[in-house]
Amino acid sequence: MRTLYPCRIRGSRPARTAAALAAVTGAVVLTVASCSSSSAPATPTDTARPTLTEAPNPSTFSGEPPSALASKAESALAEASSRSASAQAAASSFQASADAQAAQSRQKATEVLQGVAGSGNALSDVTLTGVPRSTTGGLHAAVVTIVNSTRETASYAVRVDFTDASGNTVDTAVVGAENIPAGGKADPIAFSRQPGDLSLTPVVVKAQRY
Repeated sequence: MRTLYPCRIRGSRPARTAAALAAVTGAVVLTVASCSSSSAPATPTDTARPTLTEAPNPSTFSGEPPSALASKAESALAEASSRSASAQAAASSFQASADAQAAQSRQKATEVLQGVAGSGNALSDVTLTGVPRSTTGGLHAAVVTIVNSTRETASYAVRVDFTDASGNTVDTAVVGAENIPAGGKADPIAFSRQPGDLSLTPVVVKAQRY
C-alpha cells in the first residue's frame, strides 16, 4: 500500500522569501492608499510663507537717534532760557538808566502837563527817534529830541503815547528837560513797560514849554 504525502512547493528558499516580502509590501501599499482616500484635511503647504531678508544695516539710516534729539532739545531750551534771562536783565538795566536820567524832571513835567489844554505850545520843537529793541532788552522806547527854538533858556514837558495799529493808546510816558539854552537841545528817553511782542508806535501828543 502506497503512502500519500502532502504536496510540497518546489523551489529554492530565496525564491520563497522574495514572494513573501512581495505579499507583505503589497498589503502595506493597499493600507496607505486606503488611508489617503479618507476625509482627513490636507496639510497646508508652505508656499505662502515669506522669505527672510537680510537685516537692515544701521549705518545706512538717516537722521539721529532719540537720545541725540533729546540732547539737542535740552540745549535749545537752555539757550532760549539764557536769552530770555539776558533780555530781562538788559530791559531792567535800560529802564533803570532811563529812570535815573529822567527822575529829576519827570515829576515836574507831569505837574506842568496837568494844567495844559490841548497839545501845548511846543509840539513843533519835539521829534522822536525809535530805539532798537535789541538795545532796550525788548522794551519799546524812543529818544525824545527837544530843541529850544526860542532865544531864551526854557524848560519842556512832553507826553508820549505808545499806540497800537488802530491808533489806540496802550501806554503813556512823560519826560521833561529843564533849562535848555536858546538853540540848545536835550534827549530824554520815553519807554513803555508793555510786552515787547506788541507792535507799538510812539507819538508826541503834548509838549509844553515853560
